[in-house]
Amino acid sequence: MIFATVAGNPIEKETEEITSLWQGSLYNANYDVQRFVVGSDRAIFMLRDGSYAWEIKDFLVNQERCADVTVEGQTYPGKGAEKKKNDIKPDKKKPTAASSKDNRANKNEL
Repeated sequence: MIFATVAGNPIEKETEEITSLWQGSLYNANYDVQRFVVGSDRAIFMLRDGSYAWEIKDFLVNQERCADVTVEGQTYPGKGAEKKKNDIKPDKKKPTAASSKDNRANKNEL
């Protein structure tokens, strides 16, 4: 059993359409799954063979409208997950040529 959350605050009909597309793609890849919408933005994918759960999880997290996927109590963020401000790291500044005085291996001091 895999839980998937649709990103973008969708209504239940939109969740039905999006998860139906995901189910169809999985069916075309020979994964037999049943889908049940359980909320305005959440669906359960029931698997006949649980050994495919991780492959299906990988498919779902790569979908643009997938916010997150939960498998065996572990939640994985999808492409549609909102980024937190703390998650974005600032770029480190590269030292400039003017900072060569601080370099201990400066040729002029040797």
